[in-house]
Amino acid sequence: MIRDLMLGLRLAVGGGRISGQALLRLAMTTLGVAMAVTVLLAAASVPTLVSAQEEREAGQAPSVVPEPGVDPLYQLDWFIDAGADYVQATVVAPSGDHTPVPPGLDRIPGPGEVILSPAAAEFLASPEGRVAQERIDGTVVGEVGQAGLVTANDVVVYVGAPLETLRTAENVDRVYGFGGADSLPGDSFGVLTAALVGPLVVVFLLPLLIFVTTASRMGAAQRERRLAALRLLGVSSRQVRRVAAAESLLGALVGLLVGGALFAVLRPLIGRIELFDTRFFPEDFTPTLLGIAAIAVLVPALAVGAAVFGLRRVVVEPLGVVRQARPRRRRMGWRWSIAGLGAALMLSTLFVEQRAHADLVGVVLAAGSTLLLISVVALLPWAVEKLVNRLRGGSPAWQLAVRRLQLDSGTASRVVSGLVVVLAGAILVQTLIGTVSTGQPRGSQWQPTPALAAELRLPAEHVTEARRLLADTVTSTDVHQIQEAVLESVDGSGSGAFVRIGDCAALATLAEVGSCADGDVFVVGLDGSPADRHAGERMRFVTYTTDEPEYGPTWTVPGDVQGLPSEKANRLVAGEVLTTPGALRGVELPDAAHTLYVMADGDRAGMYEAVAAAISPLKWNVSMSPGPGMFEAERLEEVAGTMTGLLLTASLFVLAVAALSLLLVSIEQIVERRRPLAALSASGVPLSVLARSALWQNTVPVAVGVLLAVGAGLGVTLPTVRYIGLDIQLDAGLLGTVCGAAVLTVLVSTVLSLPLLRQATRLETLRSE
Repeated sequence: MIRDLMLGLRLAVGGGRISGQALLRLAMTTLGVAMAVTVLLAAASVPTLVSAQEEREAGQAPSVVPEPGVDPLYQLDWFIDAGADYVQATVVAPSGDHTPVPPGLDRIPGPGEVILSPAAAEFLASPEGRVAQERIDGTVVGEVGQAGLVTANDVVVYVGAPLETLRTAENVDRVYGFGGADSLPGDSFGVLTAALVGPLVVVFLLPLLIFVTTASRMGAAQRERRLAALRLLGVSSRQVRRVAAAESLLGALVGLLVGGALFAVLRPLIGRIELFDTRFFPEDFTPTLLGIAAIAVLVPALAVGAAVFGLRRVVVEPLGVVRQARPRRRRMGWRWSIAGLGAALMLSTLFVEQRAHADLVGVVLAAGSTLLLISVVALLPWAVEKLVNRLRGGSPAWQLAVRRLQLDSGTASRVVSGLVVVLAGAILVQTLIGTVSTGQPRGSQWQPTPALAAELRLPAEHVTEARRLLADTVTSTDVHQIQEAVLESVDGSGSGAFVRIGDCAALATLAEVGSCADGDVFVVGLDGSPADRHAGERMRFVTYTTDEPEYGPTWTVPGDVQGLPSEKANRLVAGEVLTTPGALRGVELPDAAHTLYVMADGDRAGMYEAVAAAISPLKWNVSMSPGPGMFEAERLEEVAGTMTGLLLTASLFVLAVAALSLLLVSIEQIVERRRPLAALSASGVPLSVLARSALWQNTVPVAVGVLLAVGAGLGVTLPTVRYIGLDIQLDAGLLGTVCGAAVLTVLVSTVLSLPLLRQATRLETLRSE
């Protein structure tokens, strides 16, 4: 057995002299295996990636249980909405020499000092980070290490503060340590992400695996003649198969080593790629030992199995090679089972309400879309075979192509299936990205005039100071104050509502109140509920400053409340009660949160930045957010642009792989059929007819595949978009582009094979036979 394998390895490189065809076969097999191994190693790194993120997240979990001998760290979470991005700032102050240091920090920053994560430093130095920079405004004294971050693009800032200031602040925690808890469950993939991951894996892997099998079968005719010569020397049929396996094994083993080296070279670049709005640490991309072992065994086995499987209809005898003339009928049960199961999973999501049971539906969508894409590969050979068996007549070039496909359509169909999977996956991903990026946020799109530029939430004791700081930036008529509170029904029915209290001008920033006077009360509609649902109801104010609710004074809602349709109000106040102070005379309001609404006629983004600079002395005592719709479109466009760029790059790469597979098959068929081609040329068949025949031979499977790709792509896209609750945006230009890419691939592969076709049809080629 060892001698048989060693003989096969020698034959793989030309039997002692490296022939051009043997070298090309070895190079193509190595390239295909290397690319497949690189992708599989990245996939095998996912468990380690998730585990590392969960460990870091658990290590950052604060412990608020007092411990002897430990001075607590006063810590306050400060969330900064900078418009273009979010900044997670943590305000800290040590209370002694034995205060725990947060993970990722060398020391605790002092008052006026800040420590930034690499992503935070990059963001704050950019024009988009000016708002956050104005609010933080400190001296950078360090960098947050990897232990203090979950992902590489976490925008994390630690801000030092005086102990006296932080000790009396609201919502401050006293932390006695970090970590020590069980690993926190990682954030589950969103439905959109889950619906993309499965198909993307199929889109990447299937063309690569098809390329590996195609490259492994290169030079089949030459290899079969060598095997026949070995049979003449007394080698048994079983030994012949071992020799054939060893020939493919060399390229697979070299490809395995090259793929591992390529993964090691590319891994440091992973930190620069942002996928699903997340960047990863390269160190987290470490394949598991089980994954490495599986890849080391399965990928070479695939290459070897493809070569041996290609001999299933070949009888290698001492005096030549005989092929079975009539192919066996294709078994359709397993093919339709894959398609049926995938379709059933996708259809089952139609019976689930939008956005309900997200975790389960995300898995179902991912599994269903993956199975449907795989079914395209399984059904394409059958569909092409059924079609060409019914085709009759046509031009000579057409008849030559159809007859060749009738004799053997499986090879071309299998190669084209890689291209088809790319097209179907591109339709799914691009349609989802386009739908999300062009979709409007859920709820009302109403805006006041002038438009809302900034919302400032702050305690009552800072309202006066905030107004004074804003005086030099905006006029007093552009700043409106709203007080917020929570109401609960006195009768214990569980009925409740949020209430916003302000004068008519302030309420007009939240809804179209029309003619308003002090003493009026409005209720904004919600999901078809009656507008007067709280009219005459006796309710009481309630606050939740502690674990138990604290009840305040009671208030009877006037019976003449005015209903406002939700489409004429800010979507954030749907279902809420809007009241003027006159309706609450005699009611002592609890110490509730206050919000200042800053309006702007022109550049809202510029006003948002100016307000951030003006209120910067208040630091974390003010929570600032932009008006509705200010930065949502930009954020969606940025994410969509990034995803589109990655999709385009990945699609071009996989399309190139599929095109190369198609070219290899075209070359192999020309080499295998060079004698019949030369005979046709000698009989007077023009080269142009043979060239058009080769073109039609590739075009027919691609045309059938494009139809299957469009059907499969839409079949996995429509249920996904419906469940997410968005209006589908079919991009006709995209459909034309991907179909055009398929046609271009066929043309390019055919043109590149023409020189070899011209050489094969020379009369000298026929005489040499």
